[in-house]
Amino acid sequence: MTISTVPPDRNTSLSSMRYDPRFQVETRSDDFDLTSGLRLIRRRMVMIAAIVALLMAIAAIGISGLKPTFHAESRLIIHRPLATTLDAEDAGLNDRLDVTSETERLLSRSIAERVIRDLRLDQWPEFNPALRKTSLIGEIRALMRGLVDREKSSLSARNSIEPIIPEYYRALRVWRDGQGDVIQIGFDASDPKLAASVPNRLISIYLEERKNSFRGRLDAAEEWVLRRIAEQQGRAKAARDAADQYQETMDVVSNDEAQVEQIKSIMELGERQTKIDQSRAEMRATISTLEAADDPSLALQTIVIPDSIGAMQRELRAQEQDLDRLLETYGNTAEAVVDSRAKILKSRTDLSLAIDRYLQSIRAKLAALDHEHDVVQSALAEAHDKRSRSALAQTELMRLQRLADKEQTSLDKLEENRRTLAGQALLPGAELEVLSPAAVPLAPQGRGRLFYLVGALLASVSIAVTAAFVVEMMDKSVRSFDQMAGMPRIVPAGFVPRLKRKDGGNPSTFFGQVPDGMFDEAIRTVIISLKQSNGGKLPNSIVVTSAHSGEGKSLVARSLAIELAANGIPVLLVDGDLRHGRLDSFFQSELEHGLNEFLSGQVRLGDIIHHHPSGIDFIPAGNPRLHRHTHSSDAADIIEMARVRGKIVVFDSAPVLASTDTMHLTAAAERTLVVVRWGKTSRRAVEFCLQQLKSVRNAELSVVINDVQPKQHAKYNFSDSELFERSLMKYHDFEA
Repeated sequence: MTISTVPPDRNTSLSSMRYDPRFQVETRSDDFDLTSGLRLIRRRMVMIAAIVALLMAIAAIGISGLKPTFHAESRLIIHRPLATTLDAEDAGLNDRLDVTSETERLLSRSIAERVIRDLRLDQWPEFNPALRKTSLIGEIRALMRGLVDREKSSLSARNSIEPIIPEYYRALRVWRDGQGDVIQIGFDASDPKLAASVPNRLISIYLEERKNSFRGRLDAAEEWVLRRIAEQQGRAKAARDAADQYQETMDVVSNDEAQVEQIKSIMELGERQTKIDQSRAEMRATISTLEAADDPSLALQTIVIPDSIGAMQRELRAQEQDLDRLLETYGNTAEAVVDSRAKILKSRTDLSLAIDRYLQSIRAKLAALDHEHDVVQSALAEAHDKRSRSALAQTELMRLQRLADKEQTSLDKLEENRRTLAGQALLPGAELEVLSPAAVPLAPQGRGRLFYLVGALLASVSIAVTAAFVVEMMDKSVRSFDQMAGMPRIVPAGFVPRLKRKDGGNPSTFFGQVPDGMFDEAIRTVIISLKQSNGGKLPNSIVVTSAHSGEGKSLVARSLAIELAANGIPVLLVDGDLRHGRLDSFFQSELEHGLNEFLSGQVRLGDIIHHHPSGIDFIPAGNPRLHRHTHSSDAADIIEMARVRGKIVVFDSAPVLASTDTMHLTAAAERTLVVVRWGKTSRRAVEFCLQQLKSVRNAELSVVINDVQPKQHAKYNFSDSELFERSLMKYHDFEA
């Protein structure tokens, strides 16, 4: 850096060099609009391009390996054989088979194996993975699979058709066309003839398989029916034999005439018994009447008597009438009266004897009727018993005959089923109507490689832009003072751009003759900001620190010291990082004593101050093994000594979050400058660092954003995004 200006007074105004960064803005960086999205894409263009290039390279490898695929398909309808529906009540309802079931048959494993063997699909690399060139990833995958499961690998090696089956099903498609019964069979292959051969061959194999399956089912059904017929014949014969044997054993009358004779005999015996009962009742009534009457002649008037007794009774009545007429004429002693009375007595005696003989004859008849009643009743009971036994035997015989008829009916049905199966064995399993056979395709199906490349490009761009948005959302680093607008009591000190020199730590570069205009202007802006925040004059002591290491605090501290010295302002640069300070190597002084020796009491303060030809006095850190924590009194001694000598003290302190020494220096110094690295330091770290510093000194803190990339910063939507863009334009105009 060339010192060509007249050393100004440290207390004079530097308004001509002033720049106030605008950190109070109307538009916040968190607000998103179309412009913000375009800015995001522009600043992440390198990342997006890298991701797109990587994804396109991967996609290009896969797309370059794509081969044209030809698709052929056939359309068909499967019917039930017409002869099988002739006996159906409604043949139209049984015209077609179940389309879903037939589709599954077309996809059966047996048909697939036959198609593979007949068309030799195992000799095509697209269907046989063993014929393909194994990629590096495939070899690694196979090796890992072999280590995990050796048995499965050996089984797959033994059965070579297993890896071909999935590839075959992946190329084959069998589906139903809408709600109709049309079945479509499609196949994809790199060879057009092969694509057309597979559906046609599959149809022929399906017909053979369907016929064989149907014949096998019929044979099994016929064998089952024959076994049932044999069993049923035995049961029918046993039922007939049981009925015949029962009829012979029970002597069951099976003709209707015998049954009529039994019923007629029972009726005749019943009528005879009824007549006997009536005669017995009449005889008993006559006997009772005659036995109960005092005058038998009077009792004879109420019953039926024989004619001889009736004549005797009429003769007796005539004699009594003659006696009455004689008594009217003669007296009781008259001879005619006496003779008449003698005749009447004799007639009564004869009538009594006749009645007695009649009673005896009636009793004899009654006894005979009683005997006959017993005989008839016994015969009737026997006839009823015989009739009951005959009816029971007849019922049982009818049951056995019905059972025999039932078994015979079942046998007849089985015979009919056997004849039906024999007839169906002569028919095909299904009738197939091919609407359009598979033809050799003339052009490959699908899109070309250009289409897939364009699609891969669009997908890669989308993924890259999405990744850029994700990275941007996850970026919590500080890039502008807009992001720190909500932090109280901070003073923006400006931006420090990234140093373009290849070796920023080489003192020959800093003290050489090659200036970096933007960097120098930024350091001057920081000095102006420190002066304005300190009441218009430069502070006597400045502590330069940061939240973490590697954020450029040492570069800013040294640049401040060099700029002050270049403007003729005496400056003392103190390396306050007692453990990791490298100020002695920067000035290439190879000094043995430093601040650690002073704090340890080994040397005096004047012994550790060294002068550099550029006009800068500096105090190195010294031996880090002698490190002792600093105190505010130690920093005050150095600041007081520098004030007496008219020098501004610049402390290159340790990071706030790494050492407590910075807290003591901040308490003693007049101003504190916190360095934040652009795009690296997180807002949370800055907030915590400022909170720690404010707990020690209740004063405003100056913040400078270091290592700013001007072109990249101009792509953000911050209020100060155009700052470096205008500066770059002015700087290039100046160089031109």
